[in-house]
Amino acid sequence: MDNNFNPDKQHTLSQEISISGTGLHTGIMVDMTLKPANPGFGFQFQRIDLPGQPVIKADCDLVVDTSRGTTLEENGARVSTIEHVLAALVGAGIDNCLIEINGPEIPIIDGSSHPFIEIIEEAGILEQEASKSWYTIDTNITYYNEEKRVELVAMPAVEYKITTLIDFNSPVLGTQHAKLTSMKDFKAEIAPCRTFCFLHELEMLLDHNLIKGGDINNAIVVVDKPVTAEEMARLARVFKKEKIEVKSEGYLNNLELRFPNEPARHKLLDVVGDLALIGYPIKAHIIANRPGHYSNVEFAKKIKQYIKKNKHVKNIPVYDPTMPPVYTTQQIEKKLPHRYPFLLVDKVIELTDKHIVGIKNVTFNEPFFVGHFPGNPVMPGVLQIEALAQTGGILAINALPPGDYDTYFVKIDNCKFKHKVIPGDTMLLKMELMGPIRRGLCEMHGTVYVGNKIATEAILMAQLVKRDS
Repeated sequence: MDNNFNPDKQHTLSQEISISGTGLHTGIMVDMTLKPANPGFGFQFQRIDLPGQPVIKADCDLVVDTSRGTTLEENGARVSTIEHVLAALVGAGIDNCLIEINGPEIPIIDGSSHPFIEIIEEAGILEQEASKSWYTIDTNITYYNEEKRVELVAMPAVEYKITTLIDFNSPVLGTQHAKLTSMKDFKAEIAPCRTFCFLHELEMLLDHNLIKGGDINNAIVVVDKPVTAEEMARLARVFKKEKIEVKSEGYLNNLELRFPNEPARHKLLDVVGDLALIGYPIKAHIIANRPGHYSNVEFAKKIKQYIKKNKHVKNIPVYDPTMPPVYTTQQIEKKLPHRYPFLLVDKVIELTDKHIVGIKNVTFNEPFFVGHFPGNPVMPGVLQIEALAQTGGILAINALPPGDYDTYFVKIDNCKFKHKVIPGDTMLLKMELMGPIRRGLCEMHGTVYVGNKIATEAILMAQLVKRDS
């Protein structure tokens, strides 16, 4: 990522770009094209070789197989070994991309993300108008698999960073760890790291014809047991090599590792790719102990559920009573025609061209409590809507040329009262413009928060009429 890259904006490719290669497990030659996509599109795969050219969303809930890489299925179509290209897109800072493919599996190329990073950079990265909504977590989210001794934790952090630890009880690999403290280091530190497997796994895959696209150059083969000359000759035939040998460190065929801990770094690469299936960009510190595709996907589902449950929290306004307001009550009176006992906004604490946040301190002395459930004072819902409307009126008046305006209700839609508002509550009144003001009509989405709970929400339409001076 270059120094001008704005992580708070969405990005796509500047132009489409293609790459071809064989699938590791299917051995099928495929062409893959990465295409630019609109803001909010996310990552989606399209099988252009199938009738109807079905689209498969990159979503952890659509994963159907994790035995050898991560496989998605939707609309009757599958796409497998998706993790390396997704890791490259996330690592390059891309948010929106359509991945067209004319076969069932992403090409393996050299078993890393590096070839994909190269084509992304060749195509160029385009900053989009839309801002990027980062999701933060405020509690640890953990996944534990006792049987596989896998532990994954997402902890609150100001940036997305990952630490992986692997331990295969293998004298060759030993215990390794890798870390990525900033996504801008992904290209240099993580992208070149290739997939790896053990020789005993390779033999099983060969016996079952499950590694048709294998090549000695697209996977690190860890030799974890003595190998006979006969086995070596068989591997040489499979990989179409004259001779195959074991390096003293226990890797097949004099392979030069790109990093001493390349296997641990590749596991980190897989975590980046699999967690792209959450579907939301997150800020968290991920610690992955002995991760694998199955556990990564289960963990992605947990994080996705947490975000969906707490999604509204992200945009909750924060009220600091010590900060000076944008408008005091006296200034609000200059904007609105309402007066006691019907002025229901005490101050405005945020104001942009698109949204406003007002404050209403609810006390036992409100005139409406005299008659509204004496002994059980509850603020009437209609007055909460009125408080929202008054706050929205200030936003709308602010967006119009100078003058004195009255605002009138035209319509209320999707109104829901979720929590009662009682004396002692501080209402945060948030109004967001849903589109430009046309012919004096303005539509807004209104939310009443008490603390971080939504008390009331509605879509309000109002008409602004200029007063005769």
